[in-house]
Amino acid sequence: MSAADTLQLIILPAGIIAVLFAVYLARDVLSRDTGTKEMEDVAGTIFEGAVAFIRRQYTTIAVLAVVGAVVIGAIISIFETKQVADTNTFGLDLGWRTGLAFLVGAACSMASGIIGMFISVKSNVRTAAAARRSLVEAVQVAMRGGAVSGFLVVALSLLGVYGIFSLFGGLGGGQATHDAPFLIVGFGFGASFVALFAQLGGGIYTKAADVGSDLVGKVEKGIPEDDPRNAGVIADLVGDNVGDCAGRGADLFESTAAENIGAMILGVGVYAIALTQNWPNPTAWIFFPLVVRAFGLLSTIVAIFFVRGREDENPMNMLNRGYWVTTILSAAALLLVTNVMLQTNGNAPSGVPVWVYFFGAGVVGLATSVAFVYITQYYTAGTFRPVREIAEASRTGPATNIISGVAVGFETTFVTAITIGIALFASHWLGSQAHIVNADGKDVGGIFGTAVATMGMLMTTAYILAMDTFGPITDNAGGIAEFSRAEAGAREITDRLDAVGNTTKALTKGYAIASASLAAFLLFSAYIDKVNLILGRQIEAGTREAGTLLTSVNLANVNVFIAGLMGAMLVYFFSSLAIRAVGTTAQAIIVEVRRQFREMPGIMDYTQRPDYARVVDITTRAALREMIAPGLVAVATPIIVGLLLGAEAVAGMLMVGTIAGVLLATVLNNGGGAWDNAKKYIESGHLLDAAGNVLGKKTDAHAAAVVGDTVGDPFKDTAGPSLHVLVKLLATITLVLAPLFIR
Repeated sequence: MSAADTLQLIILPAGIIAVLFAVYLARDVLSRDTGTKEMEDVAGTIFEGAVAFIRRQYTTIAVLAVVGAVVIGAIISIFETKQVADTNTFGLDLGWRTGLAFLVGAACSMASGIIGMFISVKSNVRTAAAARRSLVEAVQVAMRGGAVSGFLVVALSLLGVYGIFSLFGGLGGGQATHDAPFLIVGFGFGASFVALFAQLGGGIYTKAADVGSDLVGKVEKGIPEDDPRNAGVIADLVGDNVGDCAGRGADLFESTAAENIGAMILGVGVYAIALTQNWPNPTAWIFFPLVVRAFGLLSTIVAIFFVRGREDENPMNMLNRGYWVTTILSAAALLLVTNVMLQTNGNAPSGVPVWVYFFGAGVVGLATSVAFVYITQYYTAGTFRPVREIAEASRTGPATNIISGVAVGFETTFVTAITIGIALFASHWLGSQAHIVNADGKDVGGIFGTAVATMGMLMTTAYILAMDTFGPITDNAGGIAEFSRAEAGAREITDRLDAVGNTTKALTKGYAIASASLAAFLLFSAYIDKVNLILGRQIEAGTREAGTLLTSVNLANVNVFIAGLMGAMLVYFFSSLAIRAVGTTAQAIIVEVRRQFREMPGIMDYTQRPDYARVVDITTRAALREMIAPGLVAVATPIIVGLLLGAEAVAGMLMVGTIAGVLLATVLNNGGGAWDNAKKYIESGHLLDAAGNVLGKKTDAHAAAVVGDTVGDPFKDTAGPSLHVLVKLLATITLVLAPLFIR
């Protein structure tokens, strides 16, 4: 057995080890102190609300997924005949496989969301209890709770892709291994389908509850955030879990799954060259993405033990320390895997071994991940210019706060686009230096270089997701401390952690949009490869004239231009539906919270208890109803465009839709995050007037910042994160249904 074959054996054990480590972390967190009786009562109410919403939401999504699987399977069985097949599997045989892969991907994506939410609502009260004793202990409890979600989501993705790949003959060698990546694209589609609805439903719930409770409680009544007198506060705390944990878990699950499959499809192109030129271990080029991700999981396990520090240290530094350990270990693992698996019969024309160029491409991916972590921290953390600028603008009212926040959001597109552009150019250039050319004279090394960069970036996904889940856990911990009237020291610590949590949630969105950008290019290339595979088989069969492969996408072609226009429109129209859904639902909550304050006057002096359950029920029903329309628009648009305008037009839609989606998501994510932390900056007492007096809570500047924060809420937690999924959904839908668009 060769060294490359030996490395492939790590995929399954790494996934299982990650699952077992997650179980260990869960046991550690659940064994911790749960605090006072009051804390336990609040946490129990949050848990009940979150479970009730998730049960209803995922029942709805499951029905949609089953219907989707049947429809996809039927369409492919009827329309993907031998004449338009990309492999030797077609018709009913391909239909049931794609339907099954769709269902398995959907089920794994649902499990990822549910797991993320469940552990989060169990960790929050333990973090609040730990904050009564120690900052470092609170950080560790929250981060370990988040890591449970991170490890299980990424391990499920790795094991799911590997399992369905094996089931469909991927381990059989020869033509079976060549065909398997094309047969499992339904897995990525199923994951994207569920992630879109999970992110939409959770995002609508969490932000409608947040906006409704903040505007009535903080602005109208002047009571603190998470005050038990606010009837919307439990719905708000529930929303942190169903949106940021369940939604983001499903989001990053589908990211890793879809991008993994796309990279394997591009690996098939190199595999064919490796066979004809008798390179060692041709199948290694297909298995490479799985092996790299397996090492990423193992690196993250080590990094979790480095999350520690001093009581007077910035909690963000503790989290960054673990992130750097993950990154350095991942780079070392990448060096090993590229050296062993990406071997040819000689060196590149420059005399440098081919694997060195691909190692460089992988390092570009890791560096891009690091860049986005710090770019997002710069734009959303209170220690830097953008957030302070918004806080300063709050002195003169809500209008100037909003103007400043919008300007910051737009500004972030500059560094985002430059960074993504550099990453794509550098990884493509490094890959092209390998001079891997197919029989048609096409350089496939450059495209595979971008795939290696994407896989390098995804090596740190488990840690990034742990940092993301850290956010809602600490947010909930602060709410529990406030709600249970914990001592001032505990609330001070949870406030510090909450501010850091806002930044970690924002940087996860930055990471998600960066990975979506690299992945969209990767999946776009996979789509072109699949279309050309179909066209090539038709040329060989004599049903299509030679020289008609899709070698470029012509924007001067009217169909392509129209499709590109539709792609850009979809991004904005989809965002409009998502933001409007938050506004509509928030209005219902505002009316209900105002009614309770009016009809139950004893709420303000604690002699009457608000009806929290009613607000939770209103939010749940509205969120489930409102998530359907934007989800169906997102799924239907690329299919309609493809059927009407053809395969090349769909490629144009993918290109333009991806660019528009990435830039708009950047504006929404970072603008919303900056607004949120500008409010926190003022609440922490950092904004001073000309005489040096603190302009804190219950001032006009704070009221203006609250308004800005509520405007940013649906931007950063509903529309923005849903756009990450939309960008990849466009690619996975077209990848699965490409044969329908061939004319």
